[in-house]
Amino acid sequence: MRITIFLPTLNGGGAERVIVTLANAFAARGFQVDLVLATAKGPYLKDVSAAVRVVDLQAGRVIKALFPLVRYLRRERPVAMLSAMGHANVVALLARKLARVPARVVVSEHGFISGEYALARGVAARFNFWLIPLLYRGADGVCTVSQAAAQDLATFANLPLQRVQAIYNPFDLSRIAQLAAEPLCNPWLEPGQPPLLLAMGRMNEAKDFPVLIRAFARLRQQRAVRLMILG
Repeated sequence: MRITIFLPTLNGGGAERVIVTLANAFAARGFQVDLVLATAKGPYLKDVSAAVRVVDLQAGRVIKALFPLVRYLRRERPVAMLSAMGHANVVALLARKLARVPARVVVSEHGFISGEYALARGVAARFNFWLIPLLYRGADGVCTVSQAAAQDLATFANLPLQRVQAIYNPFDLSRIAQLAAEPLCNPWLEPGQPPLLLAMGRMNEAKDFPVLIRAFARLRQQRAVRLMILG
């Protein structure tokens, strides 16, 4: 059975990392997996298993991938398609409708959609969010990465809460163990150094690192401590 996973790119991000992990795991379990990208670029391309077929729609922007995705669905006719992140989800649902194929579509949100909507500026940026309550009703499955995010999405999209399923992110534990065994070469991590606070996340408003930095500044007035932010 062929499973399609649709994403804009494989640029560095939590959702992209999760999707690569899922694609590789599906392929390892014997499924035919197509990782369909609006544009095949990004640092996670090197982590895609050789058993996963990467399909580059060469569309540039995600909205321009709509008709290439329609043609792909008509040609390949997968049994199911998983997409991640709102703008890609909207395109996936529209493409299935236009292609008139029986593929089941599952959409996933990897953050708090109400917060992303609050940060959107202008009509063009918000148009995608306006389509979500209309289109998500037609999805075969809707999932998020936590119970709180499920509640947020159900409220935003005017969906019954039971229609939104929380599925926690998968982790490649063997890869994590391999990386953890690598030597550390940072002087801040040497024995006898001050305590180190470690923060990880992409550098955008949703992560709100300014609050962390202001809190850290107050902590520094009381004790020796260091902060490392991995973007």
